[in-house]
Amino acid sequence: QVLLVESGGGWAQPGGSLRLSCAASGPGSISSIKSMGWCRQVPGKQRELVASIASDGDTNYADSVHGRFTISRDNPKITVYLQMNSPKPEDTAVYYCNVKRYTRSPDFWGQGTQVTVSS
Repeated sequence: QVLLVESGGGWAQPGGSLRLSCAASGPGSISSIKSMGWCRQVPGKQRELVASIASDGDTNYADSVHGRFTISRDNPKITVYLQMNSPKPEDTAVYYCNVKRYTRSPDFWGQGTQVTVSS
């Protein structure tokens, strides 16, 4: 129903930066989207919320990333971004884009993009 195309993942040094992008297609319009965000998962561990941005622009961040990461969106492009400044090795994970809509349908997820932070 909704296709999420993620990009920008890769390797970064501590103190460097990365910007993840997630472009959504198929939702019809931005007005149908309740929120967009990013989660991450390390193998063997539970997926956790990193950041989200609601339709009204309100943002939510995990305590571990606020002040370093910034989530934003481009409504005409139906794209959400995650600016990762000063990443830490503990930020290493697979990052998944997430979309919630104003329907009873389940959330939509990207296939994930690997982020590795190391010296």
